[in-house]
Amino acid sequence: MISNNTSKSVIRLHVNGESHDVIIRFADTLLHTLREQLGLTGAKRSCENGDCGACTVLINGEPMHSCLSLTIEQIDQTITTIEGLEDSSIKQAFVSHWAIQCGYCTPGFILNCHALKARHPDAEEEVIEEWMQSNLCRCTGYQEIKEAVKAVLQEENTLLNETKNTLD
Repeated sequence: MISNNTSKSVIRLHVNGESHDVIIRFADTLLHTLREQLGLTGAKRSCENGDCGACTVLINGEPMHSCLSLTIEQIDQTITTIEGLEDSSIKQAFVSHWAIQCGYCTPGFILNCHALKARHPDAEEEVIEEWMQSNLCRCTGYQEIKEAVKAVLQEENTLLNETKNTLD
């Protein structure tokens, strides 16, 4: 971190596999820095108090609301935004299962699903619902979103079982 005796400092963030030097105030949220300095607009500005999940990003693989996270706290952390999930099967599952409407909440749900898949690849309905509760959608009844998540987990488990059977 480089400070120039003003209210701003230069820090380095690790976002989507790349390092970026950003100029921040100590009060800047990660959401603000991602959108305004790095042009990564997939995390949406919505409630700005952690209630809706539209600003969800992954920090070290864990879903976090970037509107509640200070940028300064993210030095030496690994940050993943929706832009970092280029060829994700989760994105395709959301499209295939009509789990998107206006799309405003979709990046947060997809990042949450990505973390869920890594943490609980064999998640049951109850675990899926618990993980999805941190995000709000005003356009759907959530059924399509749950079906997309289930499809991704089922596909992943099928691939793992096929690989295991091939190795045995």
